[in-house]
Formats: sequence, structure tokens, C-alpha cells
Amino acid sequence: MYTFLIKRILGLLPVLLGISVFVFMLIHITPGDPALLMLGEQAPPEQLEIMRREMGLEESLPVQYVTWLRRAVQLDFGRSLRSRKPVITEIAERLPNTAALAVGATVVSVMIGVPIGVISAARPNSFFDNLFTAATFTAVGMPVFWQGLMLILIFSVWLGWLPSSGMGPSIKFYIMPVVALSTVTTANITRIARSSMLDVLKEDYVRTARAKGVHERTVVYRHALRNALIPVVTIIGLQFGRLMAGAVLTETIFAWPGLGSMVVTAIRTKDFPLVQGTIMIFALIYALVNLGVDILYGALDPRLRTKYD
Repeated sequence: MYTFLIKRILGLLPVLLGISVFVFMLIHITPGDPALLMLGEQAPPEQLEIMRREMGLEESLPVQYVTWLRRAVQLDFGRSLRSRKPVITEIAERLPNTAALAVGATVVSVMIGVPIGVISAARPNSFFDNLFTAATFTAVGMPVFWQGLMLILIFSVWLGWLPSSGMGPSIKFYIMPVVALSTVTTANITRIARSSMLDVLKEDYVRTARAKGVHERTVVYRHALRNALIPVVTIIGLQFGRLMAGAVLTETIFAWPGLGSMVVTAIRTKDFPLVQGTIMIFALIYALVNLGVDILYGALDPRLRTKYD
């Protein structure tokens, strides 16, 4: 298992290194003087010169990248141009808010999607299977921004049950953002769970268990479900990473104080250090989530661990 983990961790390093190159070049591929882009055309020459020195623009591009990477490894992404706070401080303040939405949406998606997918696979082509399949395809086709606006219109404007925006201590503030964020994820988990269970239920050991008179519920939930969970774990991990990095629309619609809305504001105000730091943190989170998925693979199927021994 240790060899398995070391191999997977080492495999993440080239990915993170490649992303760091892209993030570093983000400001340099933008036309114009980076210092001028950050401070604006009205900035006095003295401030522009100070900004260029702080960014090390006098050095060659490889030297600038090595200097930036050395700081980034220490989670030092500079200071936000808007607030003058360290970028990592800004991210740390917003990260729990985004994580709360992502975790909530993932929990809701798993609690709904996996049981529905298993039930549909256990009763293929039944009324429930057709109903759930139709609902799944409908959910996948609904844009997140449209869902958010409809939820606000119905539950905030018409019914007045839930707050339309912002974050507060009550669970009411979480309901609509979590629902909007989890709809597509629930549909994807349902489809994968159903497809995986249908494949597993055709295996020989399942037919043998049924031939021996084992109760159908035992066959489905004890014998088949564990083997069917490997693709499901994959999609759950990928979806969680997507929720963490892709909650921009949801946070913007509901004025949620998370990383998504923060990075949108940073892009509008050309706060490049904040944009660079946020993208790198998103990439790190996504990589760690995929590492967690690989660890779960090894727990669910020991045969995967032996490949690295």
C-alpha cells in the first residue's frame, strides 16, 4: 500500500508543475505591461517601477518562474492588489465557504444518486427506472444559472421561504445554493451507478448467488454493490473537484462569499496575484481529491494495490 501511495503522489507532481507554468504565464501572455495592467494607466511612473521590481520583471522569464515557483511552494503568492492582504489569507478566508457548498452538494448527490442508480439497475426497464432515467437526463440539461434564478424566483420572490442571497447562520441560506450545485452532480452519479450496477449484475458470481437462492437484496447490496462502487467513486471524486473549482456561477448568482465569486471579482479588477493563487489552490485541491480517490480504489479492490508492489 505504501508503494501504491508513493507512486500516486509522485504522479501528481508533473501535473502540478505543468499547471504552475500555465498559471505563471497567465499574466505574461496578456498583451501589455504586466505592471501597467495591474495598476492601471493612471498609475504614476514611480509606482510602476516599484511594481516591476516587486514582480522581478527585470529578470529573464525562466528566472522569474523559478522565483515565483519557490514562493508558491511556500504558499506565498504575493499580495492582493485590491485589499493589499496576502493572497493566501484572502483564499483562507473564502475557502471554508466554498468547501461548505461543495461538501453539502456532494453529500446530497451521493445520498440521492447512488440509491436511485442501484434501484434503477435492480429493476431495469420498470416504471421507476424509466422515470429516474428521464429525470436524470432532464437534470443534466438544465443550466446552473437557470436553476439558480428559478429557485430564487419561486422560493424567495413568490413564496418567501428562503433568503435570495448571501450567507448566514441559518441552514436556509444553504438550501438553494446546494440544490443548484448538486443537481447535475446527482444526475451524473445516478447514471454511473446505474450503468455500473447493470454490468456487475450480469457477472457469473451474481448469477451463482441467485441460483443458490440468496435473497435478491443480499445479492444487490452485499455482493454486487461493492464492486459497482469503483466507477461511482471515480465520478464522485471528479464531481467534488469540479464543485470546488466550478462553483463560480452558483456563488455569483446567490452572492455567496466563496472562492468562485472572489476570483470573478479579481478578474474584473485585474488582480492577477489573487487569480494566480486561487487557480493554484484549485489545482492542488483537485489533485488531492484524485489522490483520495486512488486510495479508495485500493481499499475497494486490493487487486489494484498489488499492481504497484
